[in-house]
This record gives sequence, structure tokens and C-alpha cells, in this order.
Amino acid sequence: MTFATALPSLADIEAAARTVYQDFPPTPQYRWGLLSERLGTDCWLKHENHTPVGAFKIRGGLTYFDRLAQRGALPREVISATRGNHGQSMGWAARRHGVPCTIVVPHGNSVEKNAAMRALGVTLIEHGGDFQEAREHAMRLAAERGAHMVPSFHPDLLRGVATYWWEFLRAVPQMDVAYVPIGQGSGACSAIAAKQALGHGVRIVGVVSRHATTYADSIAAGRVVEAPVTTELADGMACRVADQAALDILAPHLDHVVQVSDDEVAAAMRAIFTDTHNVAEGAGAAAFAAALQEKDRLAGLTVGLALTGGNVDAPVFAQALAPR
Repeated sequence: MTFATALPSLADIEAAARTVYQDFPPTPQYRWGLLSERLGTDCWLKHENHTPVGAFKIRGGLTYFDRLAQRGALPREVISATRGNHGQSMGWAARRHGVPCTIVVPHGNSVEKNAAMRALGVTLIEHGGDFQEAREHAMRLAAERGAHMVPSFHPDLLRGVATYWWEFLRAVPQMDVAYVPIGQGSGACSAIAAKQALGHGVRIVGVVSRHATTYADSIAAGRVVEAPVTTELADGMACRVADQAALDILAPHLDHVVQVSDDEVAAAMRAIFTDTHNVAEGAGAAAFAAALQEKDRLAGLTVGLALTGGNVDAPVFAQALAPR
């Protein structure tokens, strides 16, 4: 069985929801009037910024550790790499199961995300200039220490992440098109999984940073294409090397991919705050940035947007809000 055929089923997602809901309830989704006016059509926002770690990743961490526990395979230590939200997810779930957790982040990572991980009991290590270098160091550490290396993309993570799209598509059955940012791919792949599980007709549009194009380039080429990362705002999409397993799912199922610049992301962050008074981090605002870019083709459609997280450092957010 290939990875692409092993997407979580409806029963898998429903079981994952029961696990997730032991820690927090379904997040809300609202049709925001001002956002809809700005986009020129019905616009629904899914508030994954309202989870206990301020981002959707916690869902995957909970189901990943739950599956380890079910198999009697909880390790003595877990190690992973992150730009922040995946690390918080690991910290939250590892603490729940009493497992020590070490997370590697690149130098210059978000100060506030680092602090949030430490507050969850994570041992934080700074290494490398970007996520890929941090990831490779984490893999070396795990091998040296006999620890369990948690990847950024895995079926047991997808199972949990898919619960937010399952919530969203059930709540908005009339949704015509949904925009979802792509970091390592779990969010977009889980949207595809929920769409298939529910038999929903929504078109899924992937969103990448124009300054981190590995997924757009790889989908176009039909193979993994490494691309430089220069985004200063969308750290949740700052991936240099696409994951082949994610590509195998995304390539045949995404309607298309939109690239958004840091300036467009900053404008979307301002718009979301102005219209809803919710904070969106760079990757969290990318979906709205992409929808605004394609505004002319959305008239008359019901649009769903993933606000995937709100974990942005205060000085960065202040700069994004500054008048232009």
C-alpha cells in the first residue's frame, strides 16, 4: 500500500477527534462580514489560532502520541525539529504522556515560540541556519541517543490534523473552494483526506510562500526540487526540501498552487486583524493572502480559509500592522 492510498478514513478521523477532544473542543469557524466584503464573496475562517497552543499542529501531536501509547511503544525520549508550532504540539502531547521531549530549532527562530515550547517542558536546542539543518541535526541526535525521532509528516500526524478540516467541511457543506498553506504538507494533505472521507466537493488550493517554493516547484517538476528560503514573515512555510510522501498526495489532488509574497502576507495579517480582531501569524494569514490574489475568480463562491495559527512575535506583528 502506498502512502497516498493510506490517507485516514472517516472512521479514522472520527476516532482521532475523540482523542483530540479530550484536550480541547472543536475550534470555531465564522463567516466574517468584513472579510467577505473585502473578498467580494462569502468568506469563512477556521480558527485554529484558538487551540491551546495557538495553532492546528496540536491535533497531530495528540494522535501521534496516542497511537504510540496504543501500541505500547511510548519511547523514553522524543526528538523533533520545528520552526515552532510542531514543537509546541510535541511538547504538549509528550507532557501529557510523561515523555521527555527535545526540540531542535534553527538559530534566529521566533523568540515567543521558543518560550512557549520551554513553558511546555521542552528541552530546546538551537542549531543551523534553517529548518532543514535543524531537522538533520535532530535526526543525528535521535540516532546517537536512541531517542524516537518524530517526523514533521506522518500518517499518525495527518489523522489528527484532518479533524480540523472534518469540522470545517461539516460546518460549511456549501464550501466551493478552500485555501490552505503548505509548510511540510500535513495541513493540505489532511484537507484532502477530510474532503475524500466526507465526499465533499470542495476544491483545495495549496498556498506557498513566494520566498520558499519547494512545494510549488516540486509539484510542477513531478519530483522533489530543493528551493532556497528567504521569507522573513511566513516561518510556518519556510521549508527548503519538500517531503516526497506529501508530494505524492498533493500533486494529484490540489486544484492548483498559489504563491504569496511577504508583502501580501503582511497585508493579509492586517486585514484579518482589522476585520476580525484575530491575530494571524505569517503562515496563518497566507490563505487569505492567496484568496485576495485570486479575488476576481471567486465571485459567487463560498470560500473557506484556514487561519492555521496566531503565534507571531509581538514586534513582528507590530511591524506588519504598521501603516504602509
